[in-house]
Amino acid sequence: MKRGMLWSFVCAVLLVGMAGAPAAPAGDMELINGIDANFPPFSYVDKNGNPDGFDVQAVNWIAEEMGFKVTHKPIDWDAIIPSLRAEKIDMIASGMSITEKRKEQVAFTNPYWTITQVLVVPEDSNLTVEQILSDGNKVGVQRGTSEAKWIQENLIKKEGRDFELVMYDSAPLSVEDVVNGRIVAAAMDDAPAVDAVKKKPVKILGRFGMPDESFGYAVRKEDKELLETLNEGLRRLMASPYWEELKSKYEL
Repeated sequence: MKRGMLWSFVCAVLLVGMAGAPAAPAGDMELINGIDANFPPFSYVDKNGNPDGFDVQAVNWIAEEMGFKVTHKPIDWDAIIPSLRAEKIDMIASGMSITEKRKEQVAFTNPYWTITQVLVVPEDSNLTVEQILSDGNKVGVQRGTSEAKWIQENLIKKEGRDFELVMYDSAPLSVEDVVNGRIVAAAMDDAPAVDAVKKKPVKILGRFGMPDESFGYAVRKEDKELLETLNEGLRRLMASPYWEELKSKYEL
């Protein structure tokens, strides 16, 4: 057999052998989940420096159930989708609202939680929602969030409301400035608002007009198998007793 023909034959045998070889077990797959490090009760870093929260523990359960490994990496929220698309992380399971704008960049799992956006004010505040959104008041919000975008586009640009929107790196930081009087209110999801009320001298005033949203896990659009794995994992989790345990543990 000529050398060229021999090499072609060897390559063909190798390809056939590779095609028949079993795929790497799912347990060998290691994923990085990007999280907001200060978004209790869904995701945060505890006093010992460990990632924790409803979403963190939910993904840990799904990883064990579906046969993969996961680590949780804190990322600045306004950089978290760019980090996903740049393959610095593999998924985002950290209280991310499913929006049409985000769906242009990433793929979302089926929804697993519905949220309402509210205003948090000092516990002795007598202001109404209308008063807060006028008279040049300062209202805080976490940058990169769906509520920040909605307020800017609808209340400020479309309705021309007379108030200043102050951006923060996290919802708890905006609550700190509510307490110390630097801003009159902070806009956020209802779950972290409830968490804030337990820890600080603040109260939930009410909604400011933004429609309810749903949370989902985000992956790159091309990662269709991962999306299917996460959807199946969520389905199993939400049908298990552990789902109710998680809701009770994180008071959701």
